[in-house]
Amino acid sequence: MTVANRGRVLRAATSSFLAGGYRTSVDDIARRAGLAKQTVYHHFPSKEALFREVASEMAKHVLIELESGEDELRETLTRFAIAYRKRALGAQGIATFRTLVPEVPRFPARARAMYAASAGELIRRLAGVLARGAAKSKLRLDDPFFAAEMLLSMLGGQDRIRRLFAVPSPKNERARVARIVDCFLRAHQ
Repeated sequence: MTVANRGRVLRAATSSFLAGGYRTSVDDIARRAGLAKQTVYHHFPSKEALFREVASEMAKHVLIELESGEDELRETLTRFAIAYRKRALGAQGIATFRTLVPEVPRFPARARAMYAASAGELIRRLAGVLARGAAKSKLRLDDPFFAAEMLLSMLGGQDRIRRLFAVPSPKNERARVARIVDCFLRAHQ
């Protein structure tokens, strides 16, 4: 039952932190989990420790699998871009962004570690795919890591800002992704 209770605490804490940020109370988390407050503290010695665990789990959700098999680079990047935007710009991704970013000053070392394990790792993987794809496609990539950062910026950028401010996004997601990927590839021809 202890493992089940820990899972209930984590699910309740995730919901609470997404709804109210770090200011959410342990009482609220316990109530959402249907457990006693002491049970929450049995699994996590402090609200800070619980937040760190939840934040780490939320940050991992930014990772998108990248497969660079025999497909053309454009197809690989398009598949990746659709999955990345769905995850990063979807309701859960925007809620995670809103929850984590305000707490960076409170937990700077933890924030750096979360970045390295999420967005930083995604850039590293994407840079590898770009480097391998560039060799096959005759693209000019002086710095695959910089190119990966630029592609992720193009995929998020203004669309993330729109969604953070609840401004409607352009309707045709696939066409938008195709334009972004094509623009990126043209820049590296």
